[in-house]
Amino acid sequence: MKWRFRFLMVVLLCTIFQTLQAQVSAALFQEMQWRMIGPHRGGRTVGAVGVPQQPNVFYIGVNNGGVWKTTDYGRTWFPIFDDQPTGSIGDVAVAPSNPDIIYVGSGEGLQRPDLSVGNGMYKSTDAGKTWQHLGLTDVQQIGAVAIDPTNPNRVFVAAMGHPYGPNTERGVFRTLDGGKTWERVLYKDENTGAVQVSIDPKNPNIIFADLWAGRQGPWENGEWNGLQSGLFKSVDGGNTWTKITSGLPTVAQGLGRIGFCIAPSNPKRMYATVDAGEYGGMYRSDDAGESWYSISNDGRYWGRGSDFAEVKADPQNENIVYTANVVVWRSEDGGHSWKDFRGAPGGDDYHRIWINPDHSNIILIAADQGAIITVNGGETFSSWYNQPTAQFYHVSTDNAFPYNVYGGQQESGSVGIASRGNDGQITFREWHPVGVEEYGYVAADPLNPNIIYGGKITKYDKRTGQVQNVAPEAIRSGKYRFIRTAPVLFSPDNPHTLYFAGNVLFKTNNGGMDWQVISPDLTRSEWDIPASVGIYTTPALKTMPRRGVIYTIAPSYKDSNTIWCGTDDGYIQITHDGGKSWKNITPAAITSWSKISLMDCGHFDNNTVYAAVNRIRCDDLHPHIYITHSGGGTWEEKVNGLPENEPINVVREDPQVKGLLFAGSETAVYVSFDDGNHWQSLRLNMPSTSIRDLVIKDDDIVVGTHGRSFWILDNITPLRQIARQRISVNNAYLFKPQNALRIRWDMNTDTPLPQEEPAGKNPPDGAIIDYYLPNNYSGTVTLTIKDAAGKMIRTYASTDTPYAIPKVNIPKYWIRPQQILSAAPGMHRFLWDVHLTPLPVPPAYPISAIYGNTAPLATSPWVMPGKYTALLEVNGKTMQQQFNVVMDPRVATTSADLQRQFNLANQCYEISKTCLERLQIIQQMIQNTESASKINSLNTIAGNASNGRRVISNKNSYHDILQQSRNLMSMLEEADMPPTHTIGLAVQQLATNFKSLENQWQIIISE
Repeated sequence: MKWRFRFLMVVLLCTIFQTLQAQVSAALFQEMQWRMIGPHRGGRTVGAVGVPQQPNVFYIGVNNGGVWKTTDYGRTWFPIFDDQPTGSIGDVAVAPSNPDIIYVGSGEGLQRPDLSVGNGMYKSTDAGKTWQHLGLTDVQQIGAVAIDPTNPNRVFVAAMGHPYGPNTERGVFRTLDGGKTWERVLYKDENTGAVQVSIDPKNPNIIFADLWAGRQGPWENGEWNGLQSGLFKSVDGGNTWTKITSGLPTVAQGLGRIGFCIAPSNPKRMYATVDAGEYGGMYRSDDAGESWYSISNDGRYWGRGSDFAEVKADPQNENIVYTANVVVWRSEDGGHSWKDFRGAPGGDDYHRIWINPDHSNIILIAADQGAIITVNGGETFSSWYNQPTAQFYHVSTDNAFPYNVYGGQQESGSVGIASRGNDGQITFREWHPVGVEEYGYVAADPLNPNIIYGGKITKYDKRTGQVQNVAPEAIRSGKYRFIRTAPVLFSPDNPHTLYFAGNVLFKTNNGGMDWQVISPDLTRSEWDIPASVGIYTTPALKTMPRRGVIYTIAPSYKDSNTIWCGTDDGYIQITHDGGKSWKNITPAAITSWSKISLMDCGHFDNNTVYAAVNRIRCDDLHPHIYITHSGGGTWEEKVNGLPENEPINVVREDPQVKGLLFAGSETAVYVSFDDGNHWQSLRLNMPSTSIRDLVIKDDDIVVGTHGRSFWILDNITPLRQIARQRISVNNAYLFKPQNALRIRWDMNTDTPLPQEEPAGKNPPDGAIIDYYLPNNYSGTVTLTIKDAAGKMIRTYASTDTPYAIPKVNIPKYWIRPQQILSAAPGMHRFLWDVHLTPLPVPPAYPISAIYGNTAPLATSPWVMPGKYTALLEVNGKTMQQQFNVVMDPRVATTSADLQRQFNLANQCYEISKTCLERLQIIQQMIQNTESASKINSLNTIAGNASNGRRVISNKNSYHDILQQSRNLMSMLEEADMPPTHTIGLAVQQLATNFKSLENQWQIIISE
């Protein structure tokens, strides 16, 4: 037995050692940062609460967007939950007796076809600055949180439970100690959860809760309602509960979700929206919920009751009541008649209403488009165009420069947004809808980025804004099945071929003028019912009409005849002859209704494919990534290093480095440097959110999130170098820089946008120099930039001191802060702005005194495009890497004109540099004189009054020349255009004047 134990221990230790060896130290890429580009257009939000004692302060909980706060009535919002492990939020509650105490229930709090789950309860005791996790981890979906108005430690939670399967951690939970411990106080069975709980505002021992036996199915739009739904009441603080039935529809009549409210001014008055088919409607109680009666069955006020179930009474008037639906409606007569309050004509799908108890004209409303606030009873509202919480299903890019990022936004149409703004940031000017429906793919024509396809299926022309329907006739005939996220993408091998999919695969080679069906139905004709369906399993489910569709297409990068398709019912099929014949190559481990979320064909051969399989709809949160290198003959599941509770939505191979993989889960991005054998986090600074899709565009990773808009990880060349070679963490390392763009942005032609206007970040401007220092490093680091001739262009050192930033009234994004080379251990990202060394400023001549408030911030010319070398010196050892500085590809100016521009600007630069040197010497000469008044005496500089006056005169002349040279340099550098003859003559005259002044200077210093 001993030898067996020793053998097992050796095997275990070897496995652990191999795993540790395979993981790449995160210190090698620790300073890479994701940047959010927008759009700032709100996404689905169901958590909403204000602070009565602070009427300007509100919180919202965004589905997959985290928790946000405003302190200015919704003018601006900022995230306060981004360092937590989940971004899926169902409710936010502030303790009425202590506004610093906030409880957050995670999980979307909805039952719908597409959702993300959470991991329990959270609490903050400092108004959202810090958070602690409180448990209830397996609840997955929390519909509501209710806090005792007199005791912030007494809290009730409506736990919906698993949306796709049975579990026992559901029902109503109560804590009496601020979340340290929880007890389940209302429970029916493993299939019935609680979606709402409310405390009587005048008697905290009275609590109401709605139990809802709602279940989502494993196929699109599959759902069931169980037998235990209903409204319950407790009068003893939640110890015992009674089901209320008087006047309400029964389960036999189709009862589903109930949304209800207690009128704060009179708790005997209650209102409810009741989802119960033909028996559904608006209901009212006048006896504290003991009995109910219908006040309206008009579907406009309660329809789609499983999605919309919000009703709220005015805190000061029991007869004023609001109900949220596609429109928010208001009644002033106790619910008998209604008038539109917000959203008509048209609507935004409203989910939650909060009314300030002390000022009922202040109302917060949460919708599928974010949150809005009114402070005047609905006359005007704040904007939801200031919340970057858009939900995307897919992401794509085009071949323009700057490249654009595209996606269909849940409930809000489509978005095409530039990856870089011309004005220093990415604002509303950089994005526009592109004519695609809200859920769909977007595919820009590879040969013409002005033409964009998407949805089911349209063609959009950016130049005119016109949209044409180019769908196959099959869309209208009903012959084939389609879902909202139908794939639309171009062949990477043949830019004329566009694919579109339902349950069969379509192809067009002429922009949708004609379509071909190039596959049979690729979905399952027979299937097993997943165990997660549980009590809702019936023999009829095995014989229901086929419901599967092609969910993902992976055309080959090397052969347009090779196409892989994955379905949402769990099939993977391949063709090698352009669709004439297909082969089912599904791995045996992939069972019915395992959604093949996204596949990516290998970039280096036709037999490799990477498949992300999402089984959340089968109540399986485990990650699943399947890889084949044999055309589907054999498969491996490779998820080592991925968390056990993060379903994978997408996996992609880097187009430049074989086996460098990136995956997006329900909470983060992951990277594998060894073809999926080991995975590790690449979340970095990104908030936790559902990563629905990602693409590699040139040197960037572009991510489409389902709750936090678009994000870009700029310059992944360090990751590629890490994958290509083993970089020792024990030695310093200088990464080879990517090509550096010499690109400028305009900051002079328009009044800047207000600081409060939301904007996404631009990519770094200049050459990104990445380097790594080992853990035990201590010392000085120097960086030198040289041109192709070996001339030193710029030097930096970790001992540099920051220079002062001019205090002028300009936008923050105009300021390019000086970077200090770091000597701390770890990876660092340093930016050279591709300029010559900035001109020094003498201490006696502060920037404002010499240049004035209107002076340009740049103090040196741009370098010419060409080859450069970065030299990093660490502990006496010098490492070097070559890289290129390349022009903005939109610039058509010839190399000769750019050279002439540089020569003139450099001439001004050298003159400015000399002027500053002379001014520093003159100032020193003046300071060395006993007093300024003695300049006119015989005991002056060089003992001569006239010489003293000449010094003063030269000081003024050098100052004038300095201003002229800087102004001319600024004019030359303001655009990448050929210098005008006028400015050329001005530089020539400047040089002449400067030469004359220098001659006088030589006379002065020689006397």
